[in-house]
Amino acid sequence: MTREIRLHNPPTLMKAAGFSHGAEVHGGRLLFFAGQVAKDKDGQTVGPGDLVAQFRQVCENLKTVVTAAGGGLSDVVKLTIYVLDAEAYKRHAKAIGQVYREYFGRHFPAMTLVGARDLYDAVDGCLIEVDGFACLP
Repeated sequence: MTREIRLHNPPTLMKAAGFSHGAEVHGGRLLFFAGQVAKDKDGQTVGPGDLVAQFRQVCENLKTVVTAAGGGLSDVVKLTIYVLDAEAYKRHAKAIGQVYREYFGRHFPAMTLVGARDLYDAVDGCLIEVDGFACLP
């Protein structure tokens, strides 16, 4: 069986903008990735105080994990985005969206944004963390 990812946006739900309501997968291998934060390979926080720069580093880290497993970012079927300040995320949504499209193109998996009271790496200046899973060929 070959791998297939089908994104679902039923017309009876609100229009999905920048995400999909559901992702159905058939075949393939599942890759679950841990929360990725804005740290480089040396463990240094990238873009302290800059949510957009941190999102870019998170996307780079996600790309590294998925690529190492033999896939690409178009294989991602679910993302959960945790931020310390949901209002700041919304204020920077346009710039974050531009970074997102640089990495994911027009692929919009099921996504959830969660305003979090704390993140494990917040003490190091991390403002955002993203986890999820991919269905690989």
